Amino acid sequence: MRCDTILAMVAARIDDFQPGQHATFSKTFTEEDVRRFIEITGDTNPLHVDEKFAAKTQFGHRVLHGMLTASIFSTMVGMFLPGSGAIYRSQTLRFLLPVAIGETVTAHFVVRSVDRAKHRLEIDSWIENEAGQRVIEGTCEAGLLRPTGKDEG
Repeated sequence: MRCDTILAMVAARIDDFQPGQHATFSKTFTEEDVRRFIEITGDTNPLHVDEKFAAKTQFGHRVLHGMLTASIFSTMVGMFLPGSGAIYRSQTLRFLLPVAIGETVTAHFVVRSVDRAKHRLEIDSWIENEAGQRVIEGTCEAGLLRPTGKDEG
């Protein structure tokens, strides 16, 4: 089967998108998620791992690593909007509020603009906590794979 045929079967196409499209994804981060993030990154900042230390901060308790929370933007790009066939090109982040371990957060993507010539989307992105408050916000640029016309071989 040709590579471009496979892409056509599974990958999103630039013509599938228009400004205003919205997708969401929710995730509850657990102690296990924090443990695995620390294992991968080596970030053992006591704000994230030491309850006694964190209790003495303005947060009053341990909080999730900001980048762990923001990691669900990758899920959004790869699985939802644009989804299969996406290339994550850039992401700005502003960390607004802390997220507690065990709290459910919801990522939102809204297509701001579509560049059909370059096969790119500009997407407003944010993550809300359970109270509907934004904890992270930014802008994402995602590209879409284009069929090459080459055979897989």
